[in-house]
Amino acid sequence: MTPANRPDKVHLRAFTEADLSFLDRLCADPDALGEFDWPGFGDPRARRKRWEIDGYISAESAAVAIARADDTVIGITTWKPRGFPSGVTYEIGVGVLPEHRGQGVGTVAQRLLVDYLFGRTTANRIEALTNGGNLGEQKALERLGFRREGVMRGRSFLHGEYVDVLVYGLLRSEHCPGTP
Repeated sequence: MTPANRPDKVHLRAFTEADLSFLDRLCADPDALGEFDWPGFGDPRARRKRWEIDGYISAESAAVAIARADDTVIGITTWKPRGFPSGVTYEIGVGVLPEHRGQGVGTVAQRLLVDYLFGRTTANRIEALTNGGNLGEQKALERLGFRREGVMRGRSFLHGEYVDVLVYGLLRSEHCPGTP
């Protein structure tokens, strides 16, 4: 692993016009988001249109780039309000390009996002949904202090079969900034 790929050297930042090729890849490359997150081929212009509308940051949903120390985009992390009133709960997600997986980058990015949401919003709860077979994501969430709260049986359709989705949650009172 080169120093630029060290997970402690990643940061979150808003997307820029220079990142549009990365966003295009998410629509066209089944491996970009991985076997658990790729929804299938989509309109390759949709992500560009979204970027032009609001730069991927709005009250309804937001996404920022996961970037290496040299500012190269290697992933995406997202959040959107859930629950009532808006701003009490956020659902988060993460996607890391295949060449950067298995290095702790996703865990660090989610930690940075959780720290941001608890530090800059009125969030009392952050939740994440993950495919029952995504053991790496389950371990990452647990390392960050999230608790597995439930199973939604047969909620998603993946590779020709219905699969379970797990619900993880973290409350503000349980959060330790900067962990792990």
